[in-house]
Amino acid sequence: MAAAAARCVPLPASPPAPASPETAKVPASIPTSSAASASPPLRAAVAPSSGRHQLAPPLRCSSSSSESPAPPNLGLLVEVEGVLADVYRFGNRQAFNVAFQSLGLDCANWTEPIYADLVRKAHGDEKRMLVLFFDGIGWPTSLPTSEKGSFMKSVLREKLKALEEFSASDSLPLRPGVEKFIDDALSEGVPVAILAAYGRNGEKISRSIVKKLGPERTSKIKIVGKSEVEGSFYGQLVLGKGVTSSLDEQLIKEAQKAASAEKQRIAEEVASILKLSVDITTSESSEKVIAALRAGSEYVGCDVQNCILVAGSQSGVLAAERIGMPCVVVRCSFTARAEFPSAKAVMDGFGGTDLTVSKLLSKKWS
Repeated sequence: MAAAAARCVPLPASPPAPASPETAKVPASIPTSSAASASPPLRAAVAPSSGRHQLAPPLRCSSSSSESPAPPNLGLLVEVEGVLADVYRFGNRQAFNVAFQSLGLDCANWTEPIYADLVRKAHGDEKRMLVLFFDGIGWPTSLPTSEKGSFMKSVLREKLKALEEFSASDSLPLRPGVEKFIDDALSEGVPVAILAAYGRNGEKISRSIVKKLGPERTSKIKIVGKSEVEGSFYGQLVLGKGVTSSLDEQLIKEAQKAASAEKQRIAEEVASILKLSVDITTSESSEKVIAALRAGSEYVGCDVQNCILVAGSQSGVLAAERIGMPCVVVRCSFTARAEFPSAKAVMDGFGGTDLTVSKLLSKKWS
């Protein structure tokens, strides 16, 4: 009975006619995994430019003996920032220094120890990092106290411009072993989706990093950005993209946004009084990450529980936990001391004793 269930072969509608002695010797034609492997490997479903999105048919299993086993029923979703490249170590610090120079702040220069100390004290909140730094060395003498907020916005704006240029250059490398990791996944028949739809520094920077994988690899994977999320089945039917939502639904969404904004405002006021740093993940940003994960699972053709997220951010880990998607964390400089209790495993890189495709397939997390 177990073997029959594993074949997943549908029963005929009515019993077949009795076989003649000659035909009884001929084995029935049953689909095998070798036939499945002759077909092209599972590809990401391409979102249509308009109309309804058609979901890819679910994978079917067969335990028939074959020399070439069928590809595993597994999809791989990979974050960009911190996973494909350590943006925080090799990009953010240098971009801040470029921003300081462009604004004529010759006295400001963040070395690696200074930057690491600011990240630790401010928990990655870049506005708080600027406050801590300039409170220590002194604010520009020509800057009125009331203009500190505008000044920090200018720094962050220039920093983002510098980071966009930096991420597109050869100065921001991919993490060691990540190219082989993706190659191994593809050679094992595991479909891969890169999640560029969310990240601390925006989709433009994420896509610049993905390009570093080279055209041969990117032609075999699915890059999931904002437009891909909106064009997915989930994006059209759940997020209301392509489907006109009712007035009541629009009012509910606006109320949720207002409530999240108010929570963040109150938290920032309390943090200011207590000289703390807080980062509340609003329902809107959380839903954005969840939408990207669900769209990614749709594009690789697997249910969320049959996908594995390789994450480098706390937001990705929390979103994966909410929808029941297994998650493995690859730490970077920004998350070197962070804890991820809901992750299946926390590793420091790719290859060797760290994360490999063989570990994912065998589910040996450590």
